Amino acid sequence: MPPAPIHFAARPDLARVIADWRGWLEGERRSSPHTLDGYARDLSAFVTFLLSHLGAEAGLDDLAALKPADFRAFLAARQAEGLGKSSQARLMSTLRGFFKYLDRHDLVHNPALGAVKAPRPPKSLPKPLAAEEALEALNTAGELHDEPWLAARDVALFTLLYGCGLRLGEALSLEKRDIPAGDAMTITGKGRKQRVVPVLPIVRQAIGEYVALCPYPLAAQSPLFVGARGAKLNPGVVQRQMRRLRLLLGLPETATPHALRHSFATHLLAGGGDLRTIQELLGHSSLSTTQRYTQVDAERLTRVYRDAHPRAKG
Repeated sequence: MPPAPIHFAARPDLARVIADWRGWLEGERRSSPHTLDGYARDLSAFVTFLLSHLGAEAGLDDLAALKPADFRAFLAARQAEGLGKSSQARLMSTLRGFFKYLDRHDLVHNPALGAVKAPRPPKSLPKPLAAEEALEALNTAGELHDEPWLAARDVALFTLLYGCGLRLGEALSLEKRDIPAGDAMTITGKGRKQRVVPVLPIVRQAIGEYVALCPYPLAAQSPLFVGARGAKLNPGVVQRQMRRLRLLLGLPETATPHALRHSFATHLLAGGGDLRTIQELLGHSSLSTTQRYTQVDAERLTRVYRDAHPRAKG
């Protein structure tokens, strides 16, 4: 089911530019549908705020006249609605990107936004599962369904997330023709960048068992993972199944489908994997993103040291 269209409370000149900006993001920046939706919702919230703040729908001339206080008022209004610091920071990032687009295309020149500091989101470290927890989750995933093919599907999907370090969206975007025949597969990640990841025999086996049991004919270009009615599997269904697994196994609330990807990276690092290789496997464009896992592993080592070293107990 396609998402509901996003409304922009703006005058025609600004509405046209917003449409051009979204087209540019999709065509030139190759932003994913999920990213495009997030940007659009952020900008819609901003122009809706301007409607009440200015007393009328905003146009390009109104954007050119905005002062730092106007942007701060928008942030304050969103904060009063309960928006967290991370979401506020994302809002500001969206606005900066949009105003940079306006500037580059000689549509609006307004440096006021540069004087507004975005809230600094709290640094959060990835929260992986312990190796035993991850394996237990994979082994138990099939027990949540009475239908054998649905059980096999969940086992295959969770095994793929943990065995290859995929994002949930990457896994659900796979088509039948993407099923690996050998020891590697090509994944299309953020920004449509492709990477090659190795595939363990247990991953191939789990996918093969699922495909053999699936009652729906899967054409080469059909989604690999489908729901109970044969349509592309909804990520909300996967997240719900993970919540059920948490309750069944007593796992922490941080045990999400994405935590399996974190676990993949953390366990590779703990086993001696180097950061550059892990960066390639995860599809991170920046090594600094991957370096968060060194902090995770350092925390684990410190905890082990404190619990086990005789001198640490003094």
